[in-house]
Amino acid sequence: MTPAINLLKQNKVNFQVLKFKHDPNSLNYAQEAATKLNLDENKVFKTLVIEVDGQLFVGVTPANQQVDLKLFAKSAAGKKAQMADKNSAQTATGYLLGGISPFAHKKRIPILVHKSAEKHEEIYVSGGRRGLEISICPQALIAITNANYAIF
Repeated sequence: MTPAINLLKQNKVNFQVLKFKHDPNSLNYAQEAATKLNLDENKVFKTLVIEVDGQLFVGVTPANQQVDLKLFAKSAAGKKAQMADKNSAQTATGYLLGGISPFAHKKRIPILVHKSAEKHEEIYVSGGRRGLEISICPQALIAITNANYAIF
């Protein structure tokens, strides 16, 4: 079990775990999950760690979408955003790249979920390990992580 799955179980959140064999040559983890699990890529969300004015944030956004860093900074009430470096992301979350889940981070990190998640009954996010996805209601994700919806 991963910290993400343990947190969801402890909080009695309704979710489902999906597994697939991760290809070590694949660097587009969320797209790989969508393809291998035959999921609608509009419902598969990637978890990104983004630095805004020196503070780390997590952005949860559709796999097939690029983050607009200017909009992300604005949504985080900041001026400048950039992707966090690999070590910062892994240290703050406790997960390896490609397996960063929006749940159960080592450090408390504010989370923004792309507003498009609202229109889905369920979305898929990383379960905390490469090759492990979680199907969850977006409202449950928002509630358990104390996240906010934003457009970025």
